[in-house]
Amino acid sequence: MIVVLASFRLPQAALARARTLIPDVIAATRAEAGCHSYDMGEDVLEAGLFRVSELWEAPQHLAAHLASPHMNEWNKGRAEMGMTERRIRVFEVEGEIGA
Repeated sequence: MIVVLASFRLPQAALARARTLIPDVIAATRAEAGCHSYDMGEDVLEAGLFRVSELWEAPQHLAAHLASPHMNEWNKGRAEMGMTERRIRVFEVEGEIGA
């Protein structure tokens, strides 16, 4: 399994637009092959800070996701909205503890 933990910031002026786009990004990603979970949310204490958690079956599924048309559009849109502080951490795990 591949676990992705990511975050990014958007300026105050872009938040309304981002909040309308995010549900479609989540829905499209969750429909992708190999996606076990994909969640994105805005931090309740820091407006404009978004956190993303993902669980993928295998590295090739994550690679396909990153190359998908909806992610290309989302990345372009975030750049246009002034995204900053993008951080991505990717982990490979062998299983769950205490499932």
